[in-house]
Amino acid sequence: MQQRGTNVSGTITHDPPPATGGGRPGAPLIVTEDAGLLDDLLRLCAAAGVTPEVHHTAPEPRGSWEAAPLVLVGDDAARRVRGAARRPGVVLVGRDQDDPGVWRRAVEIGADHVLMLPDGEQWLVDRIADVAEGVGRPALTVGVIGGRGGAGASTLACALAVTSAREGLRTLLVDADPLGGGLDVALGGETAKGLRWPAFAASHGRVGGGALEESLPELHSLRVLSWDRGDCLAVPPRAVRAVLAAARRGGGTVVVDLPRRVDDGVAEVLAQLDLGLLVVPAELRAVAAAGRVASAVGMVLRDLRVAVRGPYAPGLDDREVARLLGLPLAGDVPVEPALGRPYEAGRPPGASGRGPLARFCKEFWERALVEARAA
Repeated sequence: MQQRGTNVSGTITHDPPPATGGGRPGAPLIVTEDAGLLDDLLRLCAAAGVTPEVHHTAPEPRGSWEAAPLVLVGDDAARRVRGAARRPGVVLVGRDQDDPGVWRRAVEIGADHVLMLPDGEQWLVDRIADVAEGVGRPALTVGVIGGRGGAGASTLACALAVTSAREGLRTLLVDADPLGGGLDVALGGETAKGLRWPAFAASHGRVGGGALEESLPELHSLRVLSWDRGDCLAVPPRAVRAVLAAARRGGGTVVVDLPRRVDDGVAEVLAQLDLGLLVVPAELRAVAAAGRVASAVGMVLRDLRVAVRGPYAPGLDDREVARLLGLPLAGDVPVEPALGRPYEAGRPPGASGRGPLARFCKEFWERALVEARAA
């Protein structure tokens, strides 16, 4: 777990709270008699879309004290809960930044975190929303970017997403290129009901993962976040950050089709990727162009790999292209000459599950998911 030092006064341990029975998260528990503090905590729970349980002292053993995914103890109640069973997921909440005794009281009740309001409000909203959504392992997030125009990055992004969904994984396909024509069109869903990027332009802070997913068009068993046909060609970076973070919280996979330019919004996407695929046609000019793209992307994304697409120019093969770019080789992306017709008809690449492209995508996910579990 990452430390959030700007919002939290201090951290004692970083163990996650326990999961509740049945796999569904329960309501947070608030323990305080301070009316003002209670009002603030209820407001923050409302901001996270959660209705908490409230007690003035620790509930009976084996009750909500042990079952709640998160326990918020007001500093006024610390002495009253000292005898409660030790458990992870306890946060001691106060207001006095200069109180030297707060750490001693936190240790006495076994708190994981000490948080002071109002500075820690955003951290606490995020934590409450996390437990409400039952957050586990974040989605394996893969970005696909063309080494030059027409490299086939959008085709590969669609094929990867369709393959992931066909394998039974929760899958989101994110179109990060406002000038690309819209991946919903490529999937035959330009009239499908659901929100597009402009609807999230005003987003800031936290976006609910479940609400985001339910609001998007569902095409070919996956959710798609694309652009509409309006005039909006940019979303503020903070909105991009919030939306992609929400997409990742649901687990499974997220595939992002990236533009070749790196602006502030694209940098926000790159920062949340687990790995990137640079699609490079096997010709010298494309390799030269891809080198410039790799240089820009590599400033933010550490794990960038080359997916080489034939036909091959004389003297080139996939390993030589990877060597020239100085990047790991993800593999050879097969060319399917008949791909254009079903793609235009709304049948995305890889939809049948047969053919060399579908096999490439399936093998890619098998390797990438094993790597992610081992990390």
